[in-house]
Amino acid sequence: MALETALVTRSFAAVEPYGIDVAAYFYDHLLTRNPELRSLFAAHLDEQRDRLWAALRTLVANLEKPQNLQSILEGLGRRHASYGALPEHYPAVGASLLATLEHFAGDSWDSATARAWSALFGVVSATMTGAAAGTSEGGSASAATVA
Repeated sequence: MALETALVTRSFAAVEPYGIDVAAYFYDHLLTRNPELRSLFAAHLDEQRDRLWAALRTLVANLEKPQNLQSILEGLGRRHASYGALPEHYPAVGASLLATLEHFAGDSWDSATARAWSALFGVVSATMTGAAAGTSEGGSASAATVA
């Protein structure tokens, strides 16, 4: 699978100045639309927001390093499974992530950028859920090619 890393990187550069506000918006979006997921999170989301923002920055920084990215995502997948995250939660997370990025990206967001982020999230979720299940099936970051 080819990832359009230039589109992801460009749009993230537009989002990055908003910093932690991006993560706050994401959790508001996710939990407003999926209140059943609230029990997976601590009462206060401050630390979780910091972790999400750091994870997004790390994801984008490692787009051209698939082996690094795979290792990072596998660790995240196992950790999230230990918190109770299930494969069926990932589509809601992906939808909230894309809505959040679109909200903050401004003019750098278009249909091609949405497809690029959606493809990237597909790799992210497949790698994380595969690691959580103890498999590497369904695709992985190291199998993705960058464009």
